[in-house]
Parts: sequence; C-alpha cells; structure tokens
Amino acid sequence: MAALPDWCEPLYDAPRMRAIDRWAIDEQGVASLELMERAGEGVARLVEQIAPDGSVAVVCGKGNNGGDGLVVARLLRQAAREVSVICIGEPDELSPDARANFDRLPGEPVLGLGSADANEALGRAAAVVDAVLGTGFEGAPRGVAAEAIEAIDGAVGRVVSVDVPSGVDASTGTVAGKAVQADATATFHAAKVGVWVHPGKGRAGEVVRVDVGIPRGAPASTQIGLIDRRVLDALPRRLAGSTKFTSGHVVVVGGSAGLMGAPAMASLAAMRAGAGYVTACVPASERHVLDAQLMETMTRAMSDESGALTTAALEPALAALERARSLALGPGFGRKEGSAELARELARRSPLPTVIDADALNAHAGRLADLADRNAATVITPHVGELGRLLQIDSAEVERERLARARQAAEISGAVVVLKGDDTLVVHPDDRVAIGRGGCPALATAGTGDVLTGTIAALLAQGLDPFTAAAAGVYLHAEAGRQATRAQGAAEGVIATDVIAALPRARRS
Repeated sequence: MAALPDWCEPLYDAPRMRAIDRWAIDEQGVASLELMERAGEGVARLVEQIAPDGSVAVVCGKGNNGGDGLVVARLLRQAAREVSVICIGEPDELSPDARANFDRLPGEPVLGLGSADANEALGRAAAVVDAVLGTGFEGAPRGVAAEAIEAIDGAVGRVVSVDVPSGVDASTGTVAGKAVQADATATFHAAKVGVWVHPGKGRAGEVVRVDVGIPRGAPASTQIGLIDRRVLDALPRRLAGSTKFTSGHVVVVGGSAGLMGAPAMASLAAMRAGAGYVTACVPASERHVLDAQLMETMTRAMSDESGALTTAALEPALAALERARSLALGPGFGRKEGSAELARELARRSPLPTVIDADALNAHAGRLADLADRNAATVITPHVGELGRLLQIDSAEVERERLARARQAAEISGAVVVLKGDDTLVVHPDDRVAIGRGGCPALATAGTGDVLTGTIAALLAQGLDPFTAAAAGVYLHAEAGRQATRAQGAAEGVIATDVIAALPRARRS
C-alpha cells in the first residue's frame, strides 16, 4: 500500500476511526468517558461561538454520539445556558457511556422527541446540537432517527453536528436518505472523509477539528487526505542555468471552429504555471485566432475539415511530441466523429504523460479501459457529466457516490482521475485520494477547466509524478481563483483569464 504524501492532511473513515479509539482505550489506557468528556467540551465551545446567547436544544441518539450530546448539555447548563435535551430513546436503550452521562445530567428532565415541549424548545432555540447518529452510521436513517433529523432541519436555530451530520456516511460522504443540514460540524481527533466529499460536504458547514486527547502515535494508516499548501514545496524552481526546454515543453492539441478559446487558455495557463515552452496544435483554418491571442505560444497548423481536427492530424501531432515532455489533449476539440477518432488514437499512441480533458474525454465514453493500455502516465479531468459518460451511468449516480465512482474510473483506466467540483477528488489507481478543500466559487465560470488542464500539463512537463502534479494543479487552480477574487473584488466578476493571471501569485503563496 503506497503511503499518503506528507502534503496531505489525513482524513479517516469510520473503521479507521474506531481502530484509533480502541487503541487509545485498550492500549494507552485512556478512559472512554474521558474521550467523551473532551468531545463534549469541544462541541460546547463551538456552540458558544456560533450562538453566544439564547437557548439551546440538544437532540441525542442512543449511542455514543448521543452521549457526546449529553456532555454538551451538562456543560452548557453548568455555564448557565438554557438547555433542552431531547432523546430519541429511553434511558435503558442508551450505550453504557451515554447512560453514564445521562445520569450526570443536571436540571430539567429529558424531553421525548415529538412532544409539545420538545417542539417548542426546537422552535425557539438559538442553537441546535445534532447528536443523533455518529460515524458508524451507514445507509438511510429510518424510524425515530429520521424523525429526529427532520425535526432538527425544521428548527430555526443554527445547527452544530457532533462528529458528522446525522444521515451522512462518514466514510464516503454519501447521503442515502434524510440528513441534517449543519452550520458547523465538530469532528473529533481528525476530520472524517464524509465531511469533505459531496454531498456530505454540503451538509457539514464549517468543519472544526476537536482534540479529544488521543495520544500521539495513534495508528494513522489512511489512503485519503486533504491537499495541504505544502504540496507547493514539490514544485520545481527555475535556476540560473534553466532553459525553456528544461523548464518543460507542453504540447496542447485541441481547438475547433468557435471553440478556440479553450486551447488558448490551456496554453497560456501552462506557461503561467511554469512551462518554458508551449506548442499548440490547432486546426489550420483556425490558427489565426490563436496567433492573434498568444504571442509566446508556438502554433502548428493541423489538417482539418470544416474547422475540426481529424485523423489527418495524427502523424503531425505525434511529430510535435518528439521534443515535448507532456501533452494536454482535448480543449475545444468538438464532438465530430473524426475529432473523436483522433482523440482516441492520439491518447493511445502518445508516449508522453498526458492530460485528457473535455471532448477528448467524451471520445472515450464507454471506452475508458482503452486508457489502461497506455505506456505513459495519464491524468483525466472529468466533471460529473463527463465521468458519467465515461462510465456509462447517469451523472446523478456519480454525484451521489463521487468517491466510489472516481475510484472506479481510476481502476478501469489506470489513470489518475481528477473529478472536478468544490471537493475536487484526485484519485490514484492504487487507491490514494487527495481532496481539494474547495471554497472557491470564482471557478464556477467557463474556461476554468481548460486552465486546470494546462496547469497540470505544465507540472507534468516539469517532472512531477502524475498524482503530485494533479494535486498541486488542483491546489494552484483554487488558490489562483481566490487571488483573482481578491483582485476583482467579487467571485462573480472573475473570468478564466483572471485565474490564469493569478497563477504566479498562487504559486508564490
């Protein structure tokens, strides 16, 4: 099993988190009630931050997640907050640690879910603590748990979830039924995968890590992590003796009538991301468009039919790769059959690390396994719709199970898969996953996918391995979006060329 790079902040699934808890309790002698106490303290502090005044309603399940909620209720009552406790089960149904904290609870009696008093408490609470279902939950909530989730989502106060929003699968981020919409999630020891992968990420709100006192040295084997800014340390730097070729030569093959902006942006992004030389292979009838836009990029005119590349361009394109170090294939290709055939043949025969995007991906719909025969590294950068076409499933199914479907595509293709989104997933065929932190709405504009393609191609040309190049490209792309937002004043005013212009500043950060 390949190790997760040190530029990834580890994320844990439910089985690994259970193993860490068990190690702390059984091998390090940490009392389980002490872990629960510290968890409750962390949640209570978060509640005080997001709702400093007003009453609080704590909705507790039967397991240890509910026990955490009971600690929160006790601590807030001791701090003179008005707290209503609503339980979905009877005291004798609680887990042992939860029952111990139930017995410690001072003040008003516990309310039953659905009672008039419980409904009234939820209706006026400034904050609601979701302590219904924990990290071990899978599937769709049913019965009283589903009713509790519905009651929490019907409340007007701000919602704090304990460890993971109830209804979200902590290991995958899938949401199979009802799930709490939290304003913030207090996650214990380390964040869980499910609060960083959509749709779970969209339910979690702000994710705040709480130290619960698990000793150093906990078993930390995980294949999934968040991309950290330390990934920038892997980027090569130009030295005094560098040349345009040692800085990396990227070939971009793409373009068609009406879509020449795509190869132009991919080419310019590659240069701004550090490539020393970029050659754009484009339709001969459209070459003038690129020549008018880019002074620094070399262009090669390829044979075309009605403004679209066809297999007549295959041998000239392969010749253009002879002195290059990476290929960006697909920006602005269009969907004519001749172009699709060229995309498939060029992907098959390219001897270089290759980034495949846009209509070069669509050309592989139902043919994803063909990429496994390539002899050089491959990175594919689909959005949800493109991945659905590659796997021949509905895009809604991809969105429901983003992590599983990205892993499936990596296994079939042998490629590093970059599934784009607010939670961009970089998935290696060996099962390692690096997740972008997102939070950059400026990238929701036309052309930014071409920017990412050019950025990753540049990093491949500079010698980075495909997993690192893809993850670093995702990080630079998002940071450039944030830099562009600051420069333009609002995310809504950012266009793709603003993101390109910000790439050097993002790299410097």
